[in-house]
Amino acid sequence: MAEAAVLPPLPEFKGRPGWEFTDLTGLDLDSFEPAPPASQGARPLFEDAPVPEGIEVFPLDEAPAELRERLLGSVVSPDDPFVARNEARRTGGVLVRVPRGTQVDGPLVLSAVVDGAAALNWRTIILVEEGADAEVWEQYLSTDADSKGLLNTVVEIVVEQNARLRFLSAQQLNEKSLVFGTQRASVARDGTLEWASIGFGSSSGKVRMETTLDGPGAHAKVTGAYAGLGRQHLDYDTTQEHAAPNTTSDLAFRGLLQGRSSSVWRGMIKVDPGAQQTDAFQESRNLLLSKKAHADAIPGLEIEANDVRCTHAAAIAQIDADQLFYLSARGLPKPTAMRLVIEGFMQELVERFQEGPAREVVAGALERRLDELLPA
Repeated sequence: MAEAAVLPPLPEFKGRPGWEFTDLTGLDLDSFEPAPPASQGARPLFEDAPVPEGIEVFPLDEAPAELRERLLGSVVSPDDPFVARNEARRTGGVLVRVPRGTQVDGPLVLSAVVDGAAALNWRTIILVEEGADAEVWEQYLSTDADSKGLLNTVVEIVVEQNARLRFLSAQQLNEKSLVFGTQRASVARDGTLEWASIGFGSSSGKVRMETTLDGPGAHAKVTGAYAGLGRQHLDYDTTQEHAAPNTTSDLAFRGLLQGRSSSVWRGMIKVDPGAQQTDAFQESRNLLLSKKAHADAIPGLEIEANDVRCTHAAAIAQIDADQLFYLSARGLPKPTAMRLVIEGFMQELVERFQEGPAREVVAGALERRLDELLPA
């Protein structure tokens, strides 16, 4: 694959909106050796499963040329510095097609694994054609706990008219690696996207999640959970763009922060001209488990229509001392009481998922992460 002669510069720290909290000074993405995707030595969040009947999965470079050419770069901007590097140095990727009217039974599980200290530029394209219904889980992993690797992932999702996709993306790189994610979805008339993101790993980086509701009646439900410890820095930037009338979106992120870890969530509800009857909501809530943990939550609205309902909420707090006292007064040891309070805080997020496999794996992943944040 030919490499572009000149790639766009990375965003400057505090010099570009959205990058004020994640410092890229001195970061040379080109210094990482490229590597093909690895499949061994990683601790999975989801166990691999057979490809469900009716769904088509291709290694990206082996996908039908017409399909690949039509979809590659159709949702994300090639001028974005991370997208440009992903395309120039792509070392792996997959194209998923759910044919028109297909109802897929069970989730498709995809894995992208960073091998040691190498760079994995991974591309995922998902097309859910008109009237189809499918569930896709993708996990990002490392082969070992000590190497400083790099994951630069680009996800392009196209949900066509009256189609439905449930997409679960989980990042559990080792806590020395870097992650940069450019993830964008387009939802057509009467389409539905239920998008969930889990962030437990990496030392630093930034994941951008953008949903565009392109047709009347389109709906998106976006759920995020992250949990940091040590000196981890987790940065999420979300956009809900309403580009057509009579569209709805609902976004909720919740975070747990232990040690000296930090997080950033920046959310934007954008209502384009003419997108009347928009109904959009976003919230971010963070629970600080130590005095040195830190969180920033920055909701935003950009509204260019006059008949809309758009609301947001953000909260950052430590564990309520009164709740701990109440439980301790009833004989519970303090660690047990703390665990119950935290589980209650995250349970509302779990309940955003319908009963079924996705809800079970998210609940299980959160339980295991709590064991790491609150060791016995």
